[in-house]
Amino acid sequence: MNAKEPGRRRFLKEGAALAGLAVGAIRSARGQTPGAEKTDARPKDTHAYGERSHFDNSSRGPVEAGVVGGRTPLQDSAGIITPAALHFTVGGTFPYPDIDPLKHRLMIHGMVERPLIFTMEELRYLPSVSRVHFVECAGNSIPLSPLETVQLACGNTSCSEWTGVPLSALLKEAGVQKGANWLVAEGAEPARHTRSLLLEKAMDDCIVAYAQNGEPVRPEQGFPLRLMVPGWEGNINVKWLRRIKLVDRPYMTMAETTKYTSLRPDGTARWYQFELGPKSVITRPSGGQKLPGKGFYEITGLAWSGGGVIRRVEISTDGGRSWKEAQLQEPVHRIAHTRFRMDWNWDGEEAVLQSRCTDERGGVQPSLAELSGTWGASPDYWRTHLSIHFNAIQPWKVTREGSVHNALY
Repeated sequence: MNAKEPGRRRFLKEGAALAGLAVGAIRSARGQTPGAEKTDARPKDTHAYGERSHFDNSSRGPVEAGVVGGRTPLQDSAGIITPAALHFTVGGTFPYPDIDPLKHRLMIHGMVERPLIFTMEELRYLPSVSRVHFVECAGNSIPLSPLETVQLACGNTSCSEWTGVPLSALLKEAGVQKGANWLVAEGAEPARHTRSLLLEKAMDDCIVAYAQNGEPVRPEQGFPLRLMVPGWEGNINVKWLRRIKLVDRPYMTMAETTKYTSLRPDGTARWYQFELGPKSVITRPSGGQKLPGKGFYEITGLAWSGGGVIRRVEISTDGGRSWKEAQLQEPVHRIAHTRFRMDWNWDGEEAVLQSRCTDERGGVQPSLAELSGTWGASPDYWRTHLSIHFNAIQPWKVTREGSVHNALY
């Protein structure tokens, strides 16, 4: 026997043991031995389809105590489209009506030649349009109390792509009688929210909408059908739409005479103030945020107007002493949120950021002093009076430490 044979046998034996250890390591790491057949087993979904990452905490909260609803987190927004789940809601109807679309009907009657009743299926067969429009609560931004963040101060506005049938097509099909100048729209919720609408506007650009951002309108937004009245205060965009009546005058409904009026300093109130004025707000940097140090930042925000297309947005970093034109994100839609941006190198000193916009009709967003002058009121008037259609410039103060605060007062 060769003297080296025992050593060779020992090497082969130990080598086989090492190979076994290696195979075991592979089995442990891969969960199967090399060459084993693959299975169709798939890892269990960690979240439901369409659900956000658990790292994303965007929500419509915080919500005021006792109020059903929530405001859009504008500080977290990107672009101009608001996800349906983050579209603002205003307290009032709760729980939301649970409407079976197969049983829902839309009736058009009153001063028409042919009263009509439509099913949801019939409405979907009709020629449709899809347009991007904002919706804003008439009471958005009213500074009755300190509102530190942009979500609390201005979050009762959202922007979506709405799909449905032009209201004008339905009215033409019904045949509008001579003398009809208004219509009354009614919702199907228990409260039967009802608003008067000028026939001229109804025939212009209103939509009977059944879809939002490519899916059916969400229940809190009026499923299965809502009225879209572009550029006019949000409460006229009747949700859960069930009835439209053609009439010869406004109906002075409860909402029109007690809730959505513009209270004036002399004690009188203005009714039927429909269109929302030009408005903009910087969303970053904005109240509640903190800049980590001096250097480059992008100032960005949103602008909108019931008067049409936003043509210009200007930004001031020195409290309104000087202004620079911001870049508008294309495409710019009519009566929709418009994203604006401007580069800014912060020198670390105290700054006051604000924006103002101009729409296609030349309407310019006013300062607080200018708006108060128009109303014949002092700037303090807004702290104690619930008056709608507040569109004054919103300033944000940046401290030397980088903290950002609401500087409206």
